[in-house]
Amino acid sequence: GVMALGPRDMRPKHEKTRRRLVWPNGATASYFSSEDPDGLRGPQFFGAWADEFCKWRYITETWDNLQFALRLGDCPRQVVTTTPRPIPELKKLMAQDNAVVTKASTYANQANLAGSFLKDIIRRYEGTRLGRQELNAEILEETRDALWRWRDVDDHRVRIAPDLARVIVAVDPPVSSGKKADECGIIVAGVSRDRHGYVLGDYSLQGLAPKVWADAAINAYHAHHADRLIAEVNQGGDMVRTIIAQRDPNVAFLPVHASRGKVTRAEPVAALYEQGRVHHVGGFSQLEDQMCSFSPLWTRKHRSPDRVDALVWALTALMLQGEAGAPMMRRV
Repeated sequence: GVMALGPRDMRPKHEKTRRRLVWPNGATASYFSSEDPDGLRGPQFFGAWADEFCKWRYITETWDNLQFALRLGDCPRQVVTTTPRPIPELKKLMAQDNAVVTKASTYANQANLAGSFLKDIIRRYEGTRLGRQELNAEILEETRDALWRWRDVDDHRVRIAPDLARVIVAVDPPVSSGKKADECGIIVAGVSRDRHGYVLGDYSLQGLAPKVWADAAINAYHAHHADRLIAEVNQGGDMVRTIIAQRDPNVAFLPVHASRGKVTRAEPVAALYEQGRVHHVGGFSQLEDQMCSFSPLWTRKHRSPDRVDALVWALTALMLQGEAGAPMMRRV
């Protein structure tokens, strides 16, 4: 997108191996990822553009390192663009005396968006909590009576997990596929020997055929050297077990059945967060948004919280059942 701006004779050259753009007049722009905060150690700049700030995985470390890099010129500046979330880092930034805050809704940009996109997104999300955040750029505080609180997640977030006794991939499969289907929740979590839980990954996806989400879950299983893949089978029955076995017969699969409601199952897991016993390794914005808007007032009329469901299955198996700390052989 940056390279496409301006007249052709002034477009920058992309030096991919050096992760930078170089313009004909000598100006340069380097780019970095919040997945690697230490990459910002050493370089220095006149200015910076921090995009999708609220979705940075290692937000505090990346932001802090960026501040040390802004040391050139008389008045280094930075622009932050993001869909707002009620996270402490954004609130602190907006409260600074030298911060200028501007907002724009999706509607203000509709001239640049496909009509079909606008129609579908507005139909599905206008008037909802997610729609107020994504469409209207509102910073929404915690849902009243939500089972999870932002501070319980943020205060115990870590960058690296310790050695783990067990790792599980939990799947909450959808009952259908297509654009209107629910998400397939795929969460990876582990438990340490001191009985603390660690959320390692969110691989959830939506609208795809069973073999696609099955492959995503299996890939996560192998990538994290998990010792078990568990999946709710209330809706899919033997189909879930069958498709996992077809895609990879070596996966250790365990079906789980929901005998209680979503809220009842989630409450003990939310209590683990309150106790400071669960840690997110980095940030998982979509999962965390769903957690902090899920309340006892949830009904079947609301969109299914599939990421939360998968999270609950994973942490229940790891921390709230008798076998949670059982030693097992794990492939490495």
